[in-house]
Amino acid sequence: MIKILVDAMGGDNAPSVTVQGSVEALAKDKELHLILTGRQAEIEAELSKLKYDKSRLEIVDCPDVIDMNDIPTEAIKRKQSSLIAAYWMLKKQDDIAALVTAGSTGATIVGGQLILGRIRGIKRPALCPAIPNSRGGVTLLCDCGANAECRPEMLCQFALLASAYAEVGFGIKNPKVGLLTNGTEEHKGDPLHQETYKYLSQMNGVNFIGNIEGRDIMMGDCDVAVADGFSGNIALKSMEGCGKLVLGVMKKEFSSSLSSQIGYLFMRKAIGRMRGQLDFDKVGGALLLGLKKVVIKSHGSSKAATIAASIANAAAIYRGGLVQAVENKLEGVDWNALIPESN
Repeated sequence: MIKILVDAMGGDNAPSVTVQGSVEALAKDKELHLILTGRQAEIEAELSKLKYDKSRLEIVDCPDVIDMNDIPTEAIKRKQSSLIAAYWMLKKQDDIAALVTAGSTGATIVGGQLILGRIRGIKRPALCPAIPNSRGGVTLLCDCGANAECRPEMLCQFALLASAYAEVGFGIKNPKVGLLTNGTEEHKGDPLHQETYKYLSQMNGVNFIGNIEGRDIMMGDCDVAVADGFSGNIALKSMEGCGKLVLGVMKKEFSSSLSSQIGYLFMRKAIGRMRGQLDFDKVGGALLLGLKKVVIKSHGSSKAATIAASIANAAAIYRGGLVQAVENKLEGVDWNALIPESN
Protein backbone atom coordinates (compact mmCIF):
# COMPACT_ATOMS: atom_id res chain seq x y z
CA MET A 1 0.00 0.00 0.00
CA ILE A 2 1.33 3.46 -0.96
CA LYS A 3 0.44 6.22 1.52
CA ILE A 4 0.08 9.71 0.05
CA LEU A 5 -0.80 12.92 1.87
CA VAL A 6 -3.24 15.38 0.31
CA ASP A 7 -3.49 18.96 1.55
CA ALA A 8 -7.28 19.00 1.42
CA MET A 9 -7.55 22.73 2.15
CA GLY A 10 -5.08 23.83 -0.51
CA GLY A 11 -6.37 25.57 -3.62
CA ASP A 12 -9.07 27.98 -4.75
CA ASN A 13 -11.87 25.40 -4.63
CA ALA A 14 -10.87 23.35 -1.59
CA PRO A 15 -11.97 21.13 -0.04
CA SER A 16 -14.62 20.08 -2.61
CA VAL A 17 -12.19 19.70 -5.51
CA THR A 18 -9.37 18.13 -3.47
CA VAL A 19 -11.73 15.64 -1.86
CA GLN A 20 -13.35 14.68 -5.16
CA GLY A 21 -9.95 14.31 -6.84
CA SER A 22 -8.74 12.13 -3.97
CA VAL A 23 -11.74 9.83 -4.30
CA GLU A 24 -11.18 9.58 -8.06
CA ALA A 25 -7.54 8.64 -7.47
CA LEU A 26 -8.53 5.95 -4.96
CA ALA A 27 -10.91 4.41 -7.48
CA LYS A 28 -8.20 4.17 -10.15
CA ASP A 29 -5.41 2.74 -7.99
CA LYS A 30 -6.27 0.00 -5.49
CA GLU A 31 -2.81 0.24 -3.89
CA LEU A 32 -3.33 3.81 -2.68
CA HIS A 33 -4.01 4.89 0.89
CA LEU A 34 -4.71 8.62 1.19
CA ILE A 35 -4.35 10.86 4.24
CA LEU A 36 -6.27 14.12 3.92
CA THR A 37 -5.14 17.00 6.14
CA GLY A 38 -7.48 19.90 6.88
CA ARG A 39 -10.68 20.90 8.63
CA GLN A 40 -12.27 17.58 9.40
CA ALA A 41 -15.89 18.71 9.42
CA GLU A 42 -15.59 20.32 5.99
CA ILE A 43 -13.78 17.31 4.54
CA GLU A 44 -16.34 14.87 5.94
CA ALA A 45 -19.17 16.98 4.51
CA GLU A 46 -17.66 16.60 1.03
CA LEU A 47 -16.93 12.90 1.50
CA SER A 48 -20.56 12.28 2.49
CA LYS A 49 -21.55 13.10 -1.10
CA LEU A 50 -19.26 10.44 -2.57
CA LYS A 51 -18.73 6.69 -2.57
CA TYR A 52 -15.25 5.47 -1.73
CA ASP A 53 -13.29 2.79 0.11
CA LYS A 54 -13.28 4.11 3.68
CA SER A 55 -10.54 1.69 4.69
CA ARG A 56 -8.08 3.48 2.39
CA LEU A 57 -8.74 7.08 3.42
CA GLU A 58 -8.16 8.88 6.70
CA ILE A 59 -8.41 12.49 7.89
CA VAL A 60 -6.04 14.49 10.07
CA ASP A 61 -7.82 17.50 11.56
CA CYS A 62 -6.04 20.87 11.17
CA PRO A 63 -7.72 24.15 12.13
CA ASP A 64 -5.77 26.59 9.96
CA VAL A 65 -5.22 27.24 6.26
CA ILE A 66 -2.34 29.10 4.63
CA ASP A 67 -3.84 31.43 2.05
CA MET A 68 -2.17 33.23 -0.85
CA ASN A 69 -1.78 36.47 1.14
CA ASP A 70 0.21 34.89 3.98
CA ILE A 71 3.97 35.38 4.17
CA PRO A 72 5.21 31.76 3.91
CA THR A 73 7.91 31.88 6.59
CA GLU A 74 5.55 33.52 9.10
CA ALA A 75 2.62 31.23 8.28
CA ILE A 76 4.76 28.14 8.82
CA LYS A 77 5.66 29.34 12.34
CA ARG A 78 2.27 30.56 13.57
CA LYS A 79 -0.38 28.46 11.82
CA GLN A 80 -1.46 24.88 12.52
CA SER A 81 -2.22 24.45 8.85
CA SER A 82 -3.12 21.51 6.66
CA LEU A 83 0.03 21.97 4.56
CA ILE A 84 2.50 22.20 7.44
CA ALA A 85 0.91 19.27 9.29
CA ALA A 86 1.30 17.24 6.10
CA TYR A 87 4.95 18.21 5.79
CA TRP A 88 5.74 17.14 9.36
CA MET A 89 4.01 13.78 8.80
CA LEU A 90 5.92 13.33 5.54
CA LYS A 91 9.20 14.02 7.34
CA LYS A 92 8.61 11.85 10.40
CA GLN A 93 6.78 8.82 9.00
CA ASP A 94 8.89 6.59 6.76
CA ASP A 95 5.86 4.77 5.36
CA ILE A 96 4.39 7.93 3.79
CA ALA A 97 5.56 8.28 0.21
CA ALA A 98 4.45 11.68 -1.03
CA LEU A 99 2.49 14.91 -0.61
CA VAL A 100 0.12 16.61 -3.07
CA THR A 101 -1.00 20.20 -2.54
CA ALA A 102 -2.72 22.94 -4.54
CA GLY A 103 -2.00 25.48 -1.82
CA SER A 104 0.42 28.39 -1.57
CA THR A 105 3.44 27.91 -3.83
CA GLY A 106 5.68 29.94 -1.53
CA ALA A 107 4.68 27.96 1.55
CA THR A 108 5.11 24.69 -0.34
CA ILE A 109 8.65 25.60 -1.34
CA VAL A 110 9.64 27.01 2.07
CA GLY A 111 8.07 24.08 3.93
CA GLY A 112 9.83 21.65 1.65
CA GLN A 113 13.22 23.15 2.44
CA LEU A 114 12.80 23.95 6.15
CA ILE A 115 10.79 20.90 7.25
CA LEU A 116 11.29 18.03 4.80
CA GLY A 117 14.75 18.98 3.57
CA ARG A 118 16.69 18.68 0.33
CA ILE A 119 18.50 15.65 -1.06
CA ARG A 120 22.12 15.83 0.09
CA GLY A 121 24.12 17.92 -2.38
CA ILE A 122 21.17 19.72 -3.98
CA LYS A 123 21.48 23.51 -3.74
CA ARG A 124 17.82 24.44 -4.32
CA PRO A 125 14.60 22.57 -5.14
CA ALA A 126 12.96 23.36 -8.47
CA LEU A 127 9.37 23.28 -9.72
CA CYS A 128 9.12 21.03 -12.74
CA PRO A 129 5.81 20.75 -14.64
CA ALA A 130 5.25 18.41 -17.58
CA ILE A 131 4.29 20.41 -20.69
CA PRO A 132 2.35 18.71 -23.54
CA ASN A 133 4.40 18.81 -26.74
CA SER A 134 3.80 18.39 -30.46
CA ARG A 135 5.20 14.83 -30.38
CA GLY A 136 2.33 13.62 -28.23
CA GLY A 137 4.49 13.38 -25.14
CA VAL A 138 5.72 15.90 -22.58
CA THR A 139 8.64 18.26 -22.10
CA LEU A 140 9.75 18.89 -18.52
CA LEU A 141 10.29 22.58 -17.71
CA CYS A 142 12.72 22.98 -14.79
CA ASP A 143 12.50 25.51 -13.06
CA CYS A 144 9.17 27.38 -13.45
CA GLY A 145 9.14 29.65 -10.43
CA ALA A 146 10.92 28.37 -7.33
CA ASN A 147 14.17 30.27 -7.96
CA ALA A 148 13.98 33.67 -9.64
CA GLU A 149 17.74 34.14 -9.46
CA CYS A 150 20.09 31.24 -10.19
CA ARG A 151 23.76 30.36 -10.39
CA PRO A 152 25.30 28.05 -12.99
CA GLU A 153 25.57 25.09 -10.59
CA MET A 154 21.85 25.40 -9.81
CA LEU A 155 20.90 25.24 -13.49
CA CYS A 156 23.21 22.26 -13.94
CA GLN A 157 21.49 20.51 -11.03
CA PHE A 158 18.07 21.31 -12.54
CA ALA A 159 19.22 19.48 -15.68
CA LEU A 160 20.24 16.47 -13.62
CA LEU A 161 17.06 16.48 -11.51
CA ALA A 162 14.75 16.74 -14.50
CA SER A 163 16.68 14.06 -16.41
CA ALA A 164 16.09 11.65 -13.53
CA TYR A 165 12.41 12.64 -13.46
CA ALA A 166 12.05 12.07 -17.21
CA GLU A 167 13.52 8.59 -16.87
CA VAL A 168 11.61 7.54 -13.75
CA GLY A 169 8.32 9.32 -14.29
CA PHE A 170 7.89 9.02 -18.05
CA GLY A 171 10.19 6.21 -19.15
CA ILE A 172 12.27 8.46 -21.41
CA LYS A 173 15.67 6.89 -22.00
CA ASN A 174 18.64 9.27 -22.17
CA PRO A 175 16.40 12.38 -22.20
CA LYS A 176 17.52 15.30 -24.35
CA VAL A 177 18.23 18.44 -22.31
CA GLY A 178 18.11 21.99 -23.66
CA LEU A 179 19.01 25.29 -21.96
CA LEU A 180 16.25 27.89 -22.37
CA THR A 181 17.62 31.20 -23.62
CA ASN A 182 17.15 33.79 -26.39
CA GLY A 183 18.77 31.88 -29.24
CA THR A 184 20.16 28.48 -30.15
CA GLU A 185 23.73 29.60 -30.82
CA GLU A 186 26.32 28.77 -28.17
CA HIS A 187 27.18 32.42 -27.51
CA LYS A 188 23.55 33.54 -26.95
CA GLY A 189 22.20 34.56 -23.58
CA ASP A 190 23.56 36.52 -20.63
CA PRO A 191 26.77 35.55 -18.77
CA LEU A 192 24.80 33.15 -16.54
CA HIS A 193 23.51 31.14 -19.49
CA GLN A 194 26.78 31.30 -21.42
CA GLU A 195 28.63 29.91 -18.41
CA THR A 196 25.96 27.28 -17.76
CA TYR A 197 26.20 26.16 -21.40
CA LYS A 198 29.90 25.46 -20.89
CA TYR A 199 29.33 23.37 -17.78
CA LEU A 200 26.34 21.43 -19.16
CA SER A 201 28.44 20.47 -22.18
CA GLN A 202 30.88 18.74 -19.83
CA MET A 203 28.44 17.07 -17.39
CA ASN A 204 28.08 13.35 -16.88
CA GLY A 205 24.54 11.97 -16.67
CA VAL A 206 23.00 14.76 -18.78
CA ASN A 207 22.35 14.46 -22.53
CA PHE A 208 22.81 18.15 -23.31
CA ILE A 209 21.76 19.19 -26.84
CA GLY A 210 22.48 22.92 -26.54
CA ASN A 211 20.43 26.08 -26.26
CA ILE A 212 16.72 26.13 -27.05
CA GLU A 213 14.19 28.92 -27.50
CA GLY A 214 10.76 29.24 -25.91
CA ARG A 215 8.96 27.71 -28.90
CA ASP A 216 11.08 24.56 -28.60
CA ILE A 217 9.47 23.61 -25.27
CA MET A 218 6.33 22.48 -27.07
CA MET A 219 7.55 22.21 -30.66
CA GLY A 220 11.20 21.14 -30.46
CA ASP A 221 12.98 17.81 -30.07
CA CYS A 222 13.92 18.03 -26.39
CA ASP A 223 12.65 16.25 -23.29
CA VAL A 224 13.90 18.69 -20.66
CA ALA A 225 14.03 22.49 -20.82
CA VAL A 226 16.29 24.00 -18.14
CA ALA A 227 15.42 27.53 -17.04
CA ASP A 228 15.88 29.96 -14.21
CA GLY A 229 12.62 30.30 -12.29
CA PHE A 230 11.89 33.81 -13.58
CA SER A 231 12.15 32.92 -17.28
CA GLY A 232 10.55 29.52 -16.76
CA ASN A 233 7.51 30.99 -15.03
CA ILE A 234 6.94 33.50 -17.82
CA ALA A 235 7.29 30.72 -20.40
CA LEU A 236 4.82 28.48 -18.54
CA LYS A 237 2.17 31.18 -18.08
CA SER A 238 2.55 32.25 -21.72
CA MET A 239 1.98 28.70 -22.95
CA GLU A 240 -1.03 28.23 -20.68
CA GLY A 241 -2.51 31.50 -21.95
CA CYS A 242 -1.85 30.59 -25.57
CA GLY A 243 -3.58 27.23 -25.16
CA LYS A 244 -6.63 28.86 -23.62
CA LEU A 245 -6.68 31.49 -26.38
CA VAL A 246 -6.62 28.88 -29.15
CA LEU A 247 -9.43 26.85 -27.60
CA GLY A 248 -11.45 29.99 -26.84
CA VAL A 249 -11.15 31.36 -30.36
CA MET A 250 -12.12 28.01 -31.84
CA LYS A 251 -15.20 27.78 -29.61
CA LYS A 252 -16.25 31.30 -30.60
CA GLU A 253 -15.74 30.73 -34.32
CA PHE A 254 -17.50 27.37 -34.44
CA SER A 255 -20.58 28.90 -32.84
CA SER A 256 -20.58 32.07 -34.95
CA SER A 257 -22.78 30.81 -37.79
CA LEU A 258 -24.86 27.87 -38.95
CA SER A 259 -22.22 26.80 -41.48
CA SER A 260 -19.56 26.88 -38.75
CA GLN A 261 -21.72 24.74 -36.48
CA ILE A 262 -22.23 22.22 -39.30
CA GLY A 263 -18.48 22.20 -39.95
CA TYR A 264 -17.85 21.51 -36.26
CA LEU A 265 -19.98 18.34 -36.46
CA PHE A 266 -17.53 16.91 -39.01
CA MET A 267 -14.46 18.03 -37.07
CA ARG A 268 -15.43 17.46 -33.45
CA LYS A 269 -13.42 14.25 -33.01
CA ALA A 270 -10.26 15.93 -34.27
CA ILE A 271 -10.96 19.00 -32.13
CA GLY A 272 -11.48 16.76 -29.11
CA ARG A 273 -8.09 15.14 -29.70
CA MET A 274 -6.47 18.56 -30.03
CA ARG A 275 -8.14 19.77 -26.85
CA GLY A 276 -6.79 16.71 -25.04
CA GLN A 277 -3.26 17.33 -26.34
CA LEU A 278 -3.35 20.96 -25.15
CA ASP A 279 -4.80 20.07 -21.74
CA PHE A 280 -2.26 20.95 -19.03
CA ASP A 281 -4.55 19.51 -16.36
CA LYS A 282 -4.26 15.90 -17.48
CA VAL A 283 -0.59 15.62 -16.41
CA GLY A 284 -1.27 16.96 -12.91
CA GLY A 285 0.84 19.47 -11.03
CA ALA A 286 4.52 20.38 -10.96
CA LEU A 287 6.94 18.14 -9.11
CA LEU A 288 9.07 20.00 -6.54
CA LEU A 289 12.33 18.35 -7.46
CA GLY A 290 15.29 18.00 -5.12
CA LEU A 291 13.48 17.18 -1.86
CA LYS A 292 13.96 14.00 0.18
CA LYS A 293 10.47 12.76 -0.73
CA VAL A 294 7.98 13.32 -3.55
CA VAL A 295 6.05 16.62 -3.36
CA ILE A 296 3.71 17.73 -6.13
CA LYS A 297 2.37 21.28 -6.33
CA SER A 298 -0.86 21.57 -8.32
CA HIS A 299 -2.24 24.85 -9.64
CA GLY A 300 -4.43 26.78 -7.22
CA SER A 301 -7.33 26.59 -9.67
CA SER A 302 -6.92 22.83 -10.19
CA LYS A 303 -9.94 20.74 -11.09
CA ALA A 304 -10.70 17.41 -9.43
CA ALA A 305 -9.18 15.61 -12.43
CA THR A 306 -5.94 17.55 -11.94
CA ILE A 307 -5.74 16.55 -8.27
CA ALA A 308 -6.40 12.92 -9.21
CA ALA A 309 -3.68 13.09 -11.89
CA SER A 310 -1.24 14.63 -9.41
CA ILE A 311 -1.87 11.83 -6.92
CA ALA A 312 -1.41 9.20 -9.64
CA ASN A 313 1.80 10.91 -10.76
CA ALA A 314 3.11 10.99 -7.18
CA ALA A 315 2.49 7.25 -6.83
CA ALA A 316 4.21 6.52 -10.15
CA ILE A 317 7.25 8.63 -9.23
CA TYR A 318 7.53 6.91 -5.86
CA ARG A 319 7.28 3.49 -7.49
CA GLY A 320 10.00 4.48 -9.94
CA GLY A 321 12.43 5.44 -7.16
CA LEU A 322 13.08 9.06 -8.11
CA VAL A 323 15.09 10.05 -5.03
CA GLN A 324 17.48 7.13 -5.48
CA ALA A 325 17.81 7.94 -9.19
CA VAL A 326 18.76 11.54 -8.35
CA GLU A 327 21.29 10.39 -5.76
CA ASN A 328 22.84 8.02 -8.30
CA LYS A 329 23.20 10.83 -10.84
CA LEU A 330 24.69 13.16 -8.22
CA GLU A 331 27.37 10.59 -7.44
CA GLY A 332 28.40 10.59 -11.09
CA VAL A 333 29.30 14.30 -11.12
CA ASP A 334 32.48 15.76 -9.61
CA TRP A 335 31.09 19.21 -8.83
CA ASN A 336 34.41 20.62 -7.59
CA ALA A 337 36.09 19.68 -10.86
CA LEU A 338 33.17 20.81 -13.03
CA ILE A 339 32.46 24.13 -11.28
CA PRO A 340 35.36 24.95 -8.93
CA GLU A 341 33.58 27.94 -7.35
CA SER A 342 30.36 26.00 -6.65
CA ASN A 343 31.31 25.36 -3.03
